[in-house]
Amino acid sequence: MPVKSFAHAKGRLTSALDDADRRALVRRMAEQVLRAAAPLPVAVVCDDPEVADWARSQGAIVLWEPGRGLNGAVQSGVAQLAGLGVRRVVVAHADLPLARDLARLVGFGGVTLVPDRRDEGTNVIELPADAGFRFSYGPGSFSRHRAESLRLGLDVRVLREPSLSYDVDWPSDLPTAGCQAGGGRGRTG
Repeated sequence: MPVKSFAHAKGRLTSALDDADRRALVRRMAEQVLRAAAPLPVAVVCDDPEVADWARSQGAIVLWEPGRGLNGAVQSGVAQLAGLGVRRVVVAHADLPLARDLARLVGFGGVTLVPDRRDEGTNVIELPADAGFRFSYGPGSFSRHRAESLRLGLDVRVLREPSLSYDVDWPSDLPTAGCQAGGGRGRTG
């Protein structure tokens, strides 16, 4: 699970939330994704001491990847896990306020892609840790990740799962996210 500094994450939301509220929302969403991963072991890829301390307090393994950016950090984190003998990984982003039951993604032999609700980004990927997969997050990542899976000769399963497709990137994403991440009130997806 890649987690950006709580202080700097989701900067696009500053027009709708003050810094304290934005930080609290970011942290609550990350905690929701951690809960959704149970009973799987969790590794948090980060380059921020506060996030590392938080991850350890949550029982997660910390993979320290400073200065690599999202793609480099995930790439290196997955490689580290493969080197430790981990066979399959689920890469889930920390901005999924409705996330639940990530463990059910495990078991498909190829690559499982969960796009965002716009079919633009990639919120979750489940894949063999040693596949040599090149991560390419950012606008259009869903199509690039599908192409990368095919390049590697891996079967692709696409799941359009509302609880995992809903991410928070823009102020317009906040009405549901704010209610759900704030303690389970409001729409449940």
